[in-house]
Formats: sequence, C-alpha cells, structure tokens
Amino acid sequence: MAERRVLYVCHNHPSIRPGGVETYALELYEGMREHPRWAPILLARSGPPYAPRRSSDDSGRISGVDGDPNQYLLHTGLDDWNWLLGAFHDKTILTEGLRQFLLAHRPDVVHFHHTLFMGYDAIRLVRNVLPQTRIVYTLHEFLPICHRGGQLLRTGTDEPCLEESPRRCHECFPDIPPDEFFLRKRWIQSQLALVDRFIAPSRFLLERYVDWGIPRTKLCFEDYGRRMPRRPAPPRATSRPTHIGFFGQLSPHKGVNVLLAAMEKLSRAGAQARLWIHGTNLDLQSDGFQREFRALLADTGEAVTPAGAYGADELPSLMANVDWVVVPSLWWENSPLVIQEAFLHGRPVICSDIGGMAEKVADGVSGLHFRAGDPESLARVLARAVDSRELWRSLRAGIPNVHAMDAHVRTLSGMYEELLEHDRARRAAA
Repeated sequence: MAERRVLYVCHNHPSIRPGGVETYALELYEGMREHPRWAPILLARSGPPYAPRRSSDDSGRISGVDGDPNQYLLHTGLDDWNWLLGAFHDKTILTEGLRQFLLAHRPDVVHFHHTLFMGYDAIRLVRNVLPQTRIVYTLHEFLPICHRGGQLLRTGTDEPCLEESPRRCHECFPDIPPDEFFLRKRWIQSQLALVDRFIAPSRFLLERYVDWGIPRTKLCFEDYGRRMPRRPAPPRATSRPTHIGFFGQLSPHKGVNVLLAAMEKLSRAGAQARLWIHGTNLDLQSDGFQREFRALLADTGEAVTPAGAYGADELPSLMANVDWVVVPSLWWENSPLVIQEAFLHGRPVICSDIGGMAEKVADGVSGLHFRAGDPESLARVLARAVDSRELWRSLRAGIPNVHAMDAHVRTLSGMYEELLEHDRARRAAA
C-alpha cells in the first residue's frame, strides 16, 4: 500500500516554548515516523508571545525546524488576533500561509492539537482546500468553552466553573455583552462541526464537551501515549520521603503559589520537607502574581529551591532527587503529562481533588488528593506524606501502567484508516 500523510498542527513548538501539548505533539510525530504506513508532518505556529515577531514581510510564512524536512513553523503575529472568537480578522495569514502549505503537502489526515493564534477557521480552510482529507482534533483543554484562557475558573474568585452560559460568561467579563458570548459559541461550534473525530485524553473532559454540544458519536477517549524512559529514576536511598518536586509552568492556574503557601506552613511547623520547583514562564505572568510568588518564596527560606527550566533529557535525574510530585492546579486540568512522567519514574503524585487530576491519580492508591486551592489542606497531606516511608512504598506499588506511545500510534493509525475508509464508502455510495 502507498504511504499516507498525516499532518499534525500545533500552536507552538517545544523548541520555542516547552509545554505539555507541545511536548506530546512532537512525541506523537516522532512515534508515527516509526509506523510503516504513515508519513507524518508537524506544523507548529511561531510568534508572539512565545517567540519574537518576524519582520512584517515574513509574517505568515513557513520555515523549517532543526533541519528536519518534515517539521515546519508557521509564523504569525498577534496584532490582528480576536481573542473572543479565536481567529484573525485578516485571513491572509491562513490563505497565504496555511493554504499553500496544505496544497503543497496534501495530507490524507489533518490532526489538530490546537488552533490558538491560527484560528478555529483553520479547520474550515482544510475542509475547503482538501475536501477529501479527514480532520481529527485532540481536545487538550477547554478554550472553545471558556473565554478565560480555557481554564473554567471564575474571574475574581478563581472558583472552578462548570456552568458556561452567555449570562455567566458576561458576569466574568462585564465589558462583553451576553449576546456576544452567544455568537462566540455558535461561531466556534460551526468550525468544530467540520471535524470528523474528536479525541479526549480524559473522561472528565469528554463529558464536559458533550455537555457543551459536541455529539457524543464524534468523541472518543484515548489517553496520551508516552515514550518509555530508558532508565526510570531509582528510589532515593533514605528512610523518609521528604523531597518534593513541582514540574510545570509558573502560572496562577497551575497552583504553584498554593504549594508555596503550604510549604511556608510546613516550614514554620518544623517539618523536614524540601521542595524543588522546576518551571519557567514566570516573566509572562502579571506583576501581582510575580510579587506574590517571590514573597512566598522568601517566606519559605531554605525549604524551597527554585531550579528553573529543564529539558526532557534531564527528567530522569531530576525525578531521582524527589520522592513525590505535586500537581496543585486550580483549574480542572485534562490529563497532565507531569502525572504520566511521575508515574513512569515511580513517583506517587499529590494533586488537587478535581477534574483530570483526580481521574488520573487514585487517592490512597497511586497518590494523595487535597482540596483544590487550599494551602491548609495541602500542608496536612504533605506533612503526612513526608513522614511515612511505608505510605510512599504502598502508593508507589499502586502506580498504574502509562499508555505506551507504540500502542497509541497503533490506535490512531487504525482511527485514521477507519475515517478514510468510511469516506471512500460514502463517496462510492453517493
């Protein structure tokens, strides 16, 4: 059989700004290269706020990545970006950049991982330019549903929200009338209606999108596939599991300040817990958040070490230095890659008791839950965790297997084939 092409589209590339979706998209591209039936292509958007803007005459053009002939960057700016609708007013970025790219490569399947800073109407462009190409969309978060960065958090209180409506969205954004939120939903749904299959990496996220209006028949659950580490990090040789790790973005919704507040309480109580914070992008956050972060960090004294950015190849050695991984997010999350990475290295996870985190970490089996956004609750759980080697061993033994990338690739390959065969049968019948 002839080799087929699958195009992966993502809003950023991990070589520009490491992140969970970006890392997974690249790993999937690399995993699919091993499949004898498929030739993958990766197209990632580049530009502000994650990378410097190119000159205006280069805006929207395509360039290569790291000498790989099948990895590309689509360069765009932000001047014309409509944050409410998730689209550009000026469509030349799509028509002069993405359209030409699609015609040059003519993929059999386009698999979107994100349309941020490209536009939901990039989906319609694919359908118009290549009507026989099948479209797959992995839903990594809730941006189509929630104007607040897809976090499903109420503005002002950071209370988790599951009741999206024009009225409630207007309460979070008083400057935007309810009817504009009504039109926003209809606009985004009209673009997503062109997708042939949606993938939800958590059942929590799947059900939320069913509630929002995506037909259940178009949705399927499939967790992220991950590459297995060559050498998982060994357990620390110590009698007490006192070392804690945070891995991720230093942003408000990731809950890092909740973790720092909990560590401050443990430090005042004389607990022996030590925390290493591995993360970046503090400079992209608000001045108020940065001030709060630095003040809390100062209050923890020597109990917390800010370790900065890290590369994927450093993860085994960093995991070897910790006993626990904490995921203190305020928002629902979907299927955080850091949970999979902790499990791959035999580290139990302490996480917020909501959303995809609570789904992936079984409380008392593979980790521990605490009340989301509550430093007191987290401090109590941490105090219990660092004081018991027996608890750590028990939870470590309960860690489930992580979905392997080769199995994930086989599942997706079968999905792509099914969609193409169904389309052939439909056209033959017509």
